[in-house]
Amino acid sequence: MSKRIVVIGGGAAGMMAAICAAESGAAVTLLEPNERLGKKLNITGKGRCNITNNADLETLLANVPRNGKFLYSAFSRFDGRAAMAFFEELGVPVKTERGNRVFPVSDRAFDVSGALERRLRRLRVQLVRDRAAGLTTADGAVTGVTGEKGTYPAQAVILATGGVSYPATGSTGDGHRLAAQAGHTVTELRGSLVPLLAPDCAPLQGLSLRNVGLTVYENNKKLYTDFGELLFTHFGLSGPLILSASAHMRHFGKKAYRLEIDLKPALDESTLDKRLVSDFTKYANHDFCNALNDLLPQKLIGAVVERSGIPSHQKVHDLKREQRQALLRLLKHFTVEVQGPCPVEQAIVTSGGVKVSEIDPKTMESKIVKGLYFAGELIDVDAYTGGFNLQIAWATGRAAGRAAAGTEE
Repeated sequence: MSKRIVVIGGGAAGMMAAICAAESGAAVTLLEPNERLGKKLNITGKGRCNITNNADLETLLANVPRNGKFLYSAFSRFDGRAAMAFFEELGVPVKTERGNRVFPVSDRAFDVSGALERRLRRLRVQLVRDRAAGLTTADGAVTGVTGEKGTYPAQAVILATGGVSYPATGSTGDGHRLAAQAGHTVTELRGSLVPLLAPDCAPLQGLSLRNVGLTVYENNKKLYTDFGELLFTHFGLSGPLILSASAHMRHFGKKAYRLEIDLKPALDESTLDKRLVSDFTKYANHDFCNALNDLLPQKLIGAVVERSGIPSHQKVHDLKREQRQALLRLLKHFTVEVQGPCPVEQAIVTSGGVKVSEIDPKTMESKIVKGLYFAGELIDVDAYTGGFNLQIAWATGRAAGRAAAGTEE
């Protein structure tokens, strides 16, 4: 008789776990309260779905700053290239873009979730629209799941409910509650890949800057540098550059963070100075506040003029070299003091979760309750942006599904 397995959570990790368990011969029931599977998966990568990263094992681990070593076994058996092959076999052609980010050729996240759903149906995985309310155990082993609508006996249960980011997608912390009830430790939950609070930026709300440099300082020590796009908002800063940087800012409350934006990264200081001289010659008879139109977006000019210390109506032909040098430094080091991260609900991924020392890294099985397995964002691991967090979901989901069904490698 087939081993009965219940997977709780129909996101990326849960679908992968259900597929791998069913492929290994188990009778699988997938519990998911949402009308659609992969609800969060469908909004990743701005709806394009950054499936994974076309990277080797060493690179994958280097991009998991929190408990990366725990994933060594799962990544060794299923790395980014294995994930690419898996989706190609499911009928989803993939492509590799800048930073080795992997997307479906169609640029449609729904093609990824749709392929997973078709595979689940072919494998006769039973999908039940129910929310898990509790686990049942006997003699230190799991015996089933109690849902809001029914009970589901099982010889193994895989928890894959996600974290607490984007709660509208169903990531409401159910899995952490169930894990804690089973005796597991859940570490502090906070956001990673999250917008940043910087109230001083409010006047710049709506301004998007492309191709700028960013340096993050932690207690005045350079922590991280990157290049790309950011967005000023009513609360502070967001956009790809900021979300990536936030994953490195892990000690809010204990350490102070500031950002320095290089508004003209393509120009070194000498070249930028020549550009300023050229612009100031062109606008020699204008007020200073009207001499930056060729250099900066209109919305940024007021802030730069104010921070430069140069009177806005001073004539350009009266500017001293020291004033021009101060402006140059400002353009290369536009500083933003960061107050903290936005709430975890606004984060792309959750940092924190079920303590990794309580999970077998090879099988994803609980060391506390026999037959209980974990997969995905629920575990206390998180990565930088670039497809690495979904790779965690695929690799841990696969490891849990196969081990729960008794097919270990």
